[in-house]
Amino acid sequence: MSPRKILITGGAGYIGSILVPELLRRGHEVTVIDSFIYNQTPLLDVCNFKTLTIVRGDARDEELIKQNLKDKDFIIPLACVVGAPSCDKDPIGARTTNLEAIQAIARLREKEQKIIFPNTNSGYGRMAEGVAFCDETSALDPVSLYGKLKVQAEKELLEAGNTITLRLATVFGISPRMRLDLLVNDFVYRAVNDGAVVLFEPHFKRNYIHVRDVANAFMHTMENFETMKNETYNVGLSDANLSKLELCEEIKKQIPSFVFIESKIGKDPDKRNYIVNNSKIEKTGFKTQISLDEGIAELIRGYKVVRRHQFSNV
Repeated sequence: MSPRKILITGGAGYIGSILVPELLRRGHEVTVIDSFIYNQTPLLDVCNFKTLTIVRGDARDEELIKQNLKDKDFIIPLACVVGAPSCDKDPIGARTTNLEAIQAIARLREKEQKIIFPNTNSGYGRMAEGVAFCDETSALDPVSLYGKLKVQAEKELLEAGNTITLRLATVFGISPRMRLDLLVNDFVYRAVNDGAVVLFEPHFKRNYIHVRDVANAFMHTMENFETMKNETYNVGLSDANLSKLELCEEIKKQIPSFVFIESKIGKDPDKRNYIVNNSKIEKTGFKTQISLDEGIAELIRGYKVVRRHQFSNV
C-alpha cells in the first residue's frame, strides 16, 4: 500500500501506542491527537520518525480537529472513555468523547476521507436465547452506557458512508500504554500477584483479541478499504469464545498455583454474555497472529515490570 496520511485521535492510548509505530514503520504519515491525561509516554520511541506529528489536545475540540483533518486520507478515532465503569463514572465525558466527538469528525471531514471506527462487540449485550453465535446481522442490545454510545456512533457513521467499523472483542496483551482493567489482563495480573480471584457469574462468555491483532486489523482494513467499506466486522479470536471460568482454567495451565473461586453471593455488574462469529472479516483475508495462550505468557513476563497503580482507565 502506498503511503497515506492518517489522523488518529487517542493515538497514545492502549491500542494507539501499538498501531502508530506500525503505521510509521510502513511508511505512512501519522498525526496523533491525544490529551495525555494519564501521563503516559508510549510514543517517545517513535519520535525519531519525521512522518509523525503529535498534537497535545482534546479530541472534542472541533477547531483542533478541523485543522488536523486537512489532507488526511484516513481517520481513526481511538479517543474514547473506555469501558462501562469509566463511562458510568463520567457520563458527560463519555457522551462528549464517545459520540459527539465522532459526530463532529463525520460532519467536518471531506466526503472522500475514510473513517475506520473501533466499535466494541459489547453491543451484543446478552445473547438471545437459542442463538448459536452473534454475527454482524445479530440484534444489538448494549447493557451499558459505553456500549450504547458506541453502537449509536457506529450507526451514524455507517449511514454517513465511506466508513468501516470494527466490533472489537475484549482486548488483551502488553502495550506501551498498558491497561490492567481489561478482563484477561486483570485476571493474569491477579494470578501473578495475588494467586487467586473470586468469580461472579463465572459462566458469562465473551470473545477475546490480542492488541497487536487489533492493530493488524486496522492495517488490513486500510489496505482493503474499497472492497470492505460501508460494512461492520467482528474482530476476535475464533477459538477464544470463553467464559470467565474457562479463561481462569487457561491461566492456570501456565500458573498452576492460581486459585479461582466461584462466589454464590453477589453479581457481576458487567452483564455481557455472548459468543461471537468472526468469519466475515476472516473471509476478507484477515488472520489473527497471537493466541490467547501466547498472550497469557506475554502478560506473565510483562508483570515482572508492571504495577497496578500505574495502569488503569478507572
